[in-house]
Amino acid sequence: MSAAKEFWFVVGSQHLYGEEALGEVKANAQKITDALNASGVLPYPLVLQDLAVTADKITSIMKEVNYRDEVAGVITWMHTFSPAKMWIRGTKLLQKPLLHLATQFNESIPWATIDMDFMNLNQAAHGDREYGFINARLRKQNKIVVGYWERPEVQQQVADWMDVAVAYNESFNIKVARFGDNMRNVGVTEGDKVEAQIQFGWTVDYFGIGDLVQYVNAVTEQEIDDLIAQYGDLYEFDYGTNSKEAWEASVRVQASYEIAIKRFLDEGGYSAFTTNFEDLHGMKQLPGLAVQRLMAQGYGFAGEGDWKTAALDRLLKIMAHNENTGFMEDYTYEMAAGQEAILQSHMLEVDPTLASTKPRIIVSPLGIGDREDPARLVFDGKAGEGVVVSMADFGTHYKLLINEVSAFEPTVPAPNLPVARVLWSVKPNFQDGVKAWIENGGGHHTVVSLNLTTDQIVTYAKLVNLEYVIIK
Repeated sequence: MSAAKEFWFVVGSQHLYGEEALGEVKANAQKITDALNASGVLPYPLVLQDLAVTADKITSIMKEVNYRDEVAGVITWMHTFSPAKMWIRGTKLLQKPLLHLATQFNESIPWATIDMDFMNLNQAAHGDREYGFINARLRKQNKIVVGYWERPEVQQQVADWMDVAVAYNESFNIKVARFGDNMRNVGVTEGDKVEAQIQFGWTVDYFGIGDLVQYVNAVTEQEIDDLIAQYGDLYEFDYGTNSKEAWEASVRVQASYEIAIKRFLDEGGYSAFTTNFEDLHGMKQLPGLAVQRLMAQGYGFAGEGDWKTAALDRLLKIMAHNENTGFMEDYTYEMAAGQEAILQSHMLEVDPTLASTKPRIIVSPLGIGDREDPARLVFDGKAGEGVVVSMADFGTHYKLLINEVSAFEPTVPAPNLPVARVLWSVKPNFQDGVKAWIENGGGHHTVVSLNLTTDQIVTYAKLVNLEYVIIK
């Protein structure tokens, strides 16, 4: 999903305690570093730095973090008291995410042997408050994780933050290719592209559909044959009422689209894209199977020219390691008492990372777009607890809506539904959840993740000064 990343571990102390004490601080810091890296919980390596005992050293470390692309963020720990004025310059200069790990080397107080030497060496409670004050005064929006470093739940919180930090860094590399413009007359898909680049780092470029058609026309029959052979290993071929020849012809069109779009995106450095069924001049079909295949590979996507959701999709895929995360659209309510839920789908493009059943390739008519019947993957969605996220431009600012949901696998067949389907119930309940979403201007295009948490989404929102609303 992204280039190799690492995090720097910066341990605070001061020269007041003498070289022997600082040697013990360094040794303890190394033990924690080694143990966390060996835990199997952290998704990225932790690299211990020189002890932070002077303002110059701290400033030098933070400046180096900014310049090194492979360093995604900083984790700090106050082994002893570390005067906060030493941290001001370096912390102000730091342009990457910061986590304050409020822990200590020893889990319990050794009452039988504790003396002032031990107290001075292990005064994390003292150091945490001094260090926390200066971060609060600087309005740093740093993450704070509290607890003993060996505990799995503490390690998991650090791991979750690492995923957010990497996504934050990669957000500035997200480039969205818009094939065609936004769907006409739709409000929620619009947005200020300049402000999005300033605030989130997203580059959004427009391309006429003819630019893509040139790439489609350059795809060879051998390339299509090779790709369809891959389809046979991954999916069921469902001919339905189509002849085998007609089915294969439609699928070959989608295969050519997949090859062409991927080539276009990769050559331009784009990691997300949009299409629009109103902009298909020179195209035989609306891309369906092609889009689903690319989403499964980690590209962000949204329909109808919705570049905000496409970029958000890419961002959350990075954060979730492209697992159980994808573009979604609210379609139909289930309002039977005690069974309230929302059916999620799209006209074609439902992300197969959410599939609980083996996807089938089918070919079926599409009532809009005035083109040939497109091929698409059909499946039922997974069950699990997750979050659904929507971003909207309110003219003066962007706002992020976060709704916690419980997804469940459909139990009733839908033999006439020619698209993939995902079902979930919203929290805190159907009436209050739906009402809050509508009141706060949540869009019908979203990104859902069954891997991420509300806390992770909020952590990102704070890093980019993004207003957010939590519905749970």
